[in-house]
Amino acid sequence: MDWTDRHCRVFHRRLTKRALLYTEMVTADAVIHGDRERLLGFSAEEHPIALQLGGSDPAKLATAARIGAELGYDEINLNVGCPSDRVQEGRFGACLMAEPELVAACVSAMRESQPVPVTVKCRIGIDDQDAEADLTRFIDVVADTGCTSFVVHARKAWLKGLSPKENREVPPLDYQRVYRLKVRRPDLTIIINGGIETIADAETHLEHVDGVMLGRAAYQNPYILADVDRSIFADASAPPTRGEALTDLLPYVERHVAKGGRLSNVTRHILGIYHGQPRGRAFRRLLSESATSASATAEVLSEAIALAEHGFGRQDRPDAA
Repeated sequence: MDWTDRHCRVFHRRLTKRALLYTEMVTADAVIHGDRERLLGFSAEEHPIALQLGGSDPAKLATAARIGAELGYDEINLNVGCPSDRVQEGRFGACLMAEPELVAACVSAMRESQPVPVTVKCRIGIDDQDAEADLTRFIDVVADTGCTSFVVHARKAWLKGLSPKENREVPPLDYQRVYRLKVRRPDLTIIINGGIETIADAETHLEHVDGVMLGRAAYQNPYILADVDRSIFADASAPPTRGEALTDLLPYVERHVAKGGRLSNVTRHILGIYHGQPRGRAFRRLLSESATSASATAEVLSEAIALAEHGFGRQDRPDAA
């Protein structure tokens, strides 16, 4: 939430054409009653793209799923993994892992309301649920609805005592539990998530499961996505360089600013692309200082690209008048 908005996804699509991109989690009530263009609008170039929903009311989730399908999303995902207090108060997210029958009712209603595949994202357990039987039962009950794809974050969620940030880092990772789930249910598509930082790590996991979800790693160091198509999907085409990906983004940025948007709406998502590169800090500093102005244009991004790629800004170029 607050990260993978439409601008982030358009940027990430410049790095990988094949990976499935996810929206932020949007509640069913927001989909039904909110500003749909702001919450759900996306560009055709973002495909394939999944809409991630939160909620616990089967009828509302069915309506939200139908709206998502009508808007053209390729997948509808029900989030049963988010551990935040705000989410628990709304009775959705990870707390629903204690109610597999309710989750099954939600998934069933979502599947019946529209033709797009419905998937579920969950944890390996919550709080004192520590027996593997709890995860097994949850998956089996939900899978009985016809849901065949699960994204499993390989950590428990502690709903009491840990913050959302701590829940992403403190509970130990248990990849083996997810591997065993796949062995037990080979008929299901099992996608693993949690603490995966490199494409090499992803390839190791893919020896045991069907897919890998990258979260913070893809956001903090987005250029790792440039190797996804070649390494994971065996795409023979050369991956884009950092400069090529950002230059390809410029027309989108220009359109966004021309429509009244702020440059920083887009550039806040690209700050990590030169992670670990010689001029990466200067790139981030220039955008952090100059892109937030209401009058900032795509020229600021052009200058930042030139600085990162060549070590000079627009005013310093040899051909500058």
